[in-house]
Amino acid sequence: MTAARVAAAGTLVVVAVVLQVSFFSHLAWDGVVPNLALLVVVGAALVRGPQFAAGLGFAAGVLLDLAPPADHVAGRWALALVLVGWVAGQVRQELRPSVPFVLATVGVCSLLGTSVFALTGVLLGDGLISLPDMVQVIAIALVWDVVLGLLVLPATMLLLRRLHPAGLAW
Repeated sequence: MTAARVAAAGTLVVVAVVLQVSFFSHLAWDGVVPNLALLVVVGAALVRGPQFAAGLGFAAGVLLDLAPPADHVAGRWALALVLVGWVAGQVRQELRPSVPFVLATVGVCSLLGTSVFALTGVLLGDGLISLPDMVQVIAIALVWDVVLGLLVLPATMLLLRRLHPAGLAW
């Protein structure tokens, strides 16, 4: 793996997290913002596979866990995005990506990531919310992620493909 490829993937994650916690926090819908970091991890998974995406998901999750205004136990997003990267990478190995396939993958990964984050919060007693409120947050996150996935995923996947020509291993 070259330093340029690592730097590019890292830059994508940092830009996604900065936009997520700064710009998109002003566009929150019932307090829920689109998860750009999740979208970058899904894009990486669909291009590079589960191992790379799980590692990138961990890095993105740690950044989300530590970036202000984080008000939860650190590690929850890291766990959620590792699972998202692994699942999306496994799906990539099974099917050839098309637009409906990619959007379905984003939807499943959004449900998975947001649910894992919410359920670990319940298990840790971190920000107890009712089940109906949790379902509402997960549904809003799903809508945000699928809609923004239409814009973010093509650019992310194109960039990662250009950095990884066919036949070359990272």
